[in-house]
Amino acid sequence: MSFNLEKRLQILVTNDDGVEAKGLAALIEMVQPYGDIYVVAPTHVNSGMSQAVTISTPVRLKTIQGTGNIKIYACTGTPTDCVKLAYSHILPNKRADILVSGINHGVNSSASVLYSGTLAATTEGIMYHTPSIGFSLCNYAADADFSACIPLGRKIIEKVLSENFGIDSFLNVNFPKLPLDKIKGITICRQAKGVWREEFEKRTDPQGFDYYWLTGEYINEEPNANDTDESWLAKGYVTIVPQTLDLTHYAELEKIKNWKF
Repeated sequence: MSFNLEKRLQILVTNDDGVEAKGLAALIEMVQPYGDIYVVAPTHVNSGMSQAVTISTPVRLKTIQGTGNIKIYACTGTPTDCVKLAYSHILPNKRADILVSGINHGVNSSASVLYSGTLAATTEGIMYHTPSIGFSLCNYAADADFSACIPLGRKIIEKVLSENFGIDSFLNVNFPKLPLDKIKGITICRQAKGVWREEFEKRTDPQGFDYYWLTGEYINEEPNANDTDESWLAKGYVTIVPQTLDLTHYAELEKIKNWKF
């Protein structure tokens, strides 16, 4: 799919950090030159929600800004709910030219894609056959500076809009924790093999009742590889990993397809 950059686009914007997040404000600024912006974002933080949908309680929508070329809505549901609701009730003609999600306040490289609400939104976007990009900044600090993401993100968006980028995959983009003048470039690479090793730490509240708090760490299972998102981020590059819905392990499929039962 290709686009004329002179055409005014319909842009769907969402995230998992909530409608008041700094990263969302930066993402709105990033896409502002390209068209009419429809923001549907969660009312509160939904990190780690993956592809969760709300099925046991009503989903509510509040208009934050309803006029001009930037319309903002807060949704009580998950990032996936936000995208579904946008297509069914917010977007004119129930279509978008591009979906962007983020900018996530923290890394979404390697195995994080499996848990990320940011990337769940882009996954949902390609289910609606919309070119989709998830943006994340590898910085968890409360005062994280998202400004370097804006000009580099625009380069990526313009490439997606001008080239024949497929609608059956999305881009997972991670920015290193560096100022703009220190970032070495943008690279396209593969996802690193790694896992999150989590444990629930047992604690006791002031009333004497036990509870459990999730802790853990990321373990890179190929620390010496030089062609992964983890390795390129460590070298100061913005990483782009194309990803899709198909989880079939094709090499394993070839190995087991002749099994007899």
